[in-house]
Amino acid sequence: MKFNQAEIKRVFIVKLEDNDALPDIIEKFALEHKINSGLCIMVGGIKKGKIIAGPENPDASPIITMPQEIEGVSEILGVGTIFPDENNIPKLHMHAAAGRKKNTLVGCIREGISVWKIVEFIIIELSGSKAVRKKDRDAGFFVLEP
Repeated sequence: MKFNQAEIKRVFIVKLEDNDALPDIIEKFALEHKINSGLCIMVGGIKKGKIIAGPENPDASPIITMPQEIEGVSEILGVGTIFPDENNIPKLHMHAAAGRKKNTLVGCIREGISVWKIVEFIIIELSGSKAVRKKDRDAGFFVLEP
C-alpha cells in the first residue's frame, strides 16, 4: 500500500448539457479552473459512447481492454478522481454504471461518452497532494502513484 494525504479545498457543482463529451469536458474544466486533484461524482443521462468493462485476459501484458458500446439513452452514475499526469495535466479516472431497462454496463468511461440532456457533476477539489498518474508500461495505461 502507498498513500498520500490531502485536504478539501473547493467544491464545484457542474451541469453538463446535451452532447457534452466525457471525460474531455471535465479534464478541460479542471485545467481552466486549476484543479490538480479531486474526487468526482456524477449522475444523469447519456446517449452514446463506450465503457471499458474489464480486461480480456487479466494476465496479458499489455492489458487488452474490452470496450462495450452503450446502446440507447441510459441512466448513469459514477465515481472517480482527477490527478495530474506526468506533464501536470489533470486526468479524470472514473468508473460508472450505465443502464437501460434491465441491461447495465459497469466500467471505466475513458473511451468517451456523450451526455443526454443533463449530467450533474460534483468535483471536490483536494489540496496538498503530490499524487500523479504515471504510465505503467506493462499494463499499457496510467496508474495513480500517491
